[in-house]
Amino acid sequence: MSVLTMTAAVIVTFNRSDKLMKVLDALAAQTRRPDVVIVVDNASTDDTPERVAARAAADPSIRHLRLPKNVGGAGGFHAGMTAAYQLGAQFFWISDDDAYPNPDALEALHDALSGFEADTGWRPSFACSRVEWIDGTLCEMNTPRPVWDWARFVRPDRAWALVDSASFVSVMIPRWALTEHGLPIADYFIWFDDAEYTRRIARSYPGIFVPESVVVHDTPDNRGVNFGLIDEKSLWKFRYGARNETSWRRREMGLVGVLAYAYGVRRQMKQGHVPGRMRRDIYRAILRGLGFRPAIDRF
Repeated sequence: MSVLTMTAAVIVTFNRSDKLMKVLDALAAQTRRPDVVIVVDNASTDDTPERVAARAAADPSIRHLRLPKNVGGAGGFHAGMTAAYQLGAQFFWISDDDAYPNPDALEALHDALSGFEADTGWRPSFACSRVEWIDGTLCEMNTPRPVWDWARFVRPDRAWALVDSASFVSVMIPRWALTEHGLPIADYFIWFDDAEYTRRIARSYPGIFVPESVVVHDTPDNRGVNFGLIDEKSLWKFRYGARNETSWRRREMGLVGVLAYAYGVRRQMKQGHVPGRMRRDIYRAILRGLGFRPAIDRF
């Protein structure tokens, strides 16, 4: 293993051992396998510890990082990326415990990062995959956001569009981006941690969308983050999302940005006929976000 090319996969998991095993199988089948696989276990109460321990005994590249309590996806990625950085990783492949990369998915991300820089002289802050749902359609919640000149370097043989925001489902980040911009915000717990982080590191240079790198996201349904879709089951996640994005907008755009965001959330909830009680929960989360000032940890 060359230190200059060392790749660490960081997978955060909580009580989904069956799906996690499929992720580990997919990583073992990669044409370019990660040198280290860090499974961040958010204090799972199922058989995750035993099954990961058995895998690690057979494959020394697998490391089991069990946390004392559930700190959410945001805290898990913060912990896993810190551990990988301390191991000397040069590339960090970040993904969920229910997302299965095609055999050449990681190699395609590596090739795109190096190929883009060789072709253009610019170094992307990240490379992200095409994330598909289980039926082969585009996974709506994992669609990256293009920049205004997204097609600047797109060619028929290399359709790498410029993006400034992506989910933490199959995104590869080079070490320099962590060194310059720090870690994801652990206190976000869940939702918007990935958008905040990729937008932050994209200040150096946008990331690239790599459609030939394909990952299947095994979620119960295929829908994006739209506040008109709030129900009893998902309300808690939307609360975190509203608080976290409000905090980010207050930091980056001031009160005008928060007001624009609150107006858009209100419109989505109204169009989706979200019950009044749930709407009030979201408004309270937005108010909490105004005073929420989470730390950005740096190396």
